[in-house]
Amino acid sequence: MSDKELDIKAYNEFREFLERQCGIVLGDSKLYLVKSRLSPLMNKFSISTLTELVTKSMQISERAIRSAVIDAMTTNETLWFRDGYPFELLYNRIFPELKNQRTPLKIWSSASSSGQEPYSIAMMYLEYKARNPGAFPGGIQITGTDISNKVLEQSKQACYDKLSLARGLSMERRQKFFVNAENGQAQLKDEVRKLVQFRHLNLLDSYSLLGKFDIIFCRNVLIYFAPELKKKIVSQFRQSLNPKGYLFLGASESMSGLNDDFEMIRCNPGIIYRRKT
Repeated sequence: MSDKELDIKAYNEFREFLERQCGIVLGDSKLYLVKSRLSPLMNKFSISTLTELVTKSMQISERAIRSAVIDAMTTNETLWFRDGYPFELLYNRIFPELKNQRTPLKIWSSASSSGQEPYSIAMMYLEYKARNPGAFPGGIQITGTDISNKVLEQSKQACYDKLSLARGLSMERRQKFFVNAENGQAQLKDEVRKLVQFRHLNLLDSYSLLGKFDIIFCRNVLIYFAPELKKKIVSQFRQSLNPKGYLFLGASESMSGLNDDFEMIRCNPGIIYRRKT
């Protein structure tokens, strides 16, 4: 067996471990994903085989390895203004509806990865305010959470390379909201960064310390969870939303069979969910 191969017994144990720790469900055909994401960690921790790495990650005493493995398995690719329509709905429908509230507009990006989603929301807010100067007298509070400490640190630094910038970000916004940094990277301006705070959170844990929100983004995340965990997460989202608060899911995700406390609103394009009163 190659050093980068993983025997079936270790793979199945790792699948159970990952689901217990963070709810992610790996299918029988995802062995390639484990190998591609975890193989680079073998050199980092001077471990000779993938099976040994996976085995150690499941041991409580190996905190550093466990953290690095969970980071690697839970980090998903993202891009600016992903899919377009959620941000159009935010700008054209939800912002006009909520623009007069005196308290801060509170938005939660619940799987914020390296920061593109919450920072996209912040840019959209600044663009709306520029065209509607009296809107949102209470300001805005955007919270980004993720299970990966590594991507949270990247988010806080808000410095992106050319490849990251090219994924969904127009040249106009690149020039408006970024300044040039070292090594061809670009630094997000403080006017955007100051609108977002980042916190570590496992979606299987309690959300009570985050407070209540007007809008929650949880896009392209639920597809990784088992059905009973999806119900748990959506139920907790309901508790975290103010009455008539909005929930955004991914384009391929549905609320069907998960919770009856949301009203589905069909838009053109897209769907959003509003908490019933």
